[in-house]
Amino acid sequence: MHNRSFTRATLASVTLFGGVVCVTFALFLASCSSLQPAHRATPLGDVGDCPPRYSIVCLIHGDGSYLYHDSQGRALRADEQILAEAKTVAEQNPQAEVLIFHQTRKRHLLLFFPRRDGTFYYYRSGRLFAQESYWRDRSPSRLDPEVELYHRYSIAERSHAIRFFLYFGHEIPEFGGADYDASYPDRTFTINDLANCLHSMNSDSTKFDLAVLATCYNGTPRTIFTIAPYARYIIASPENLHLSYFDLQPFKRLDIGLQDGDLSSFAKEFAHQAFDRLTEEVQTAVTVAVYDVDRLREYLQSVQSVYDSALTALQGEPPASLEHCDCAEDSAYALPGMNAGLEIFYRPPLFGRLKHKPSHSGWECWRRVPRTSD
Repeated sequence: MHNRSFTRATLASVTLFGGVVCVTFALFLASCSSLQPAHRATPLGDVGDCPPRYSIVCLIHGDGSYLYHDSQGRALRADEQILAEAKTVAEQNPQAEVLIFHQTRKRHLLLFFPRRDGTFYYYRSGRLFAQESYWRDRSPSRLDPEVELYHRYSIAERSHAIRFFLYFGHEIPEFGGADYDASYPDRTFTINDLANCLHSMNSDSTKFDLAVLATCYNGTPRTIFTIAPYARYIIASPENLHLSYFDLQPFKRLDIGLQDGDLSSFAKEFAHQAFDRLTEEVQTAVTVAVYDVDRLREYLQSVQSVYDSALTALQGEPPASLEHCDCAEDSAYALPGMNAGLEIFYRPPLFGRLKHKPSHSGWECWRRVPRTSD
């Protein structure tokens, strides 16, 4: 009797162990798979034959410190908040396709098995058509997975849609770029990488009609110069946004807000509304600028070598010794035509030494922190 009970217990243990091994192996195979089949919420045939008039690409970076507390003390994540807003925009645009990429921190299943750290959503005609998880670290270039998914799903070029690109994240570095991703601290990301992504999403004869950089301090000559070949208009901030992203309200119902096709007016309205929201949420300086690429091209070409030389000279400096400043404070940039092609919305900080600063050029530069005498 004792031996029989022992045998049964042993068999049960072996069976349980075998089941755990099988499940673990299955999870391992799933985690190592390079491609997860897309979850299709709407069959392809049900999307409709009418091509989209608008195409919106939202790239949301969430692999970093995006935690903040609202006025009620609630802990929120800025990337998740903007993801919810982007989904609402997608659902309220019956004549648009919306492609949303959410880059998240790397996590593990059962402590050992890595999970995909990117999620892609494809909406068309106001409905979720596909949702797919993907790896962000399996390609030579940092944004290759997003480019591949874009070309797999988007029909914007075939439909001659008005195209938008929106990036939400921390300040995009102009040099260096290590530690941008918390999960991949050795992997670099700079404005050149984002420009390569835009280039790959365009054809030789197309541009994004509007590119929006909802980031801190990216209203610089280098950033705008680098993005300019791939967009007609650019919206960016030369100031610190403090995770208070631009308001997406104007993107809801583009068939109404942009029915006349006046992209310049739409860009200014979007920037103005973003400015109004920021002035309600922060007490620091607020600047939102609209850059008309064709009109500011001559100015960019005249200051680009000066700006690049300054960047090269400052690259070896410790970060604490550098600070941002209005380019108008440097005579090398305060040239005729500095404000050509710019629409600037500005409010000075409500405190500090710059609270009486009357205006901002719309361009942000770098300089060494002035030494104070003891």
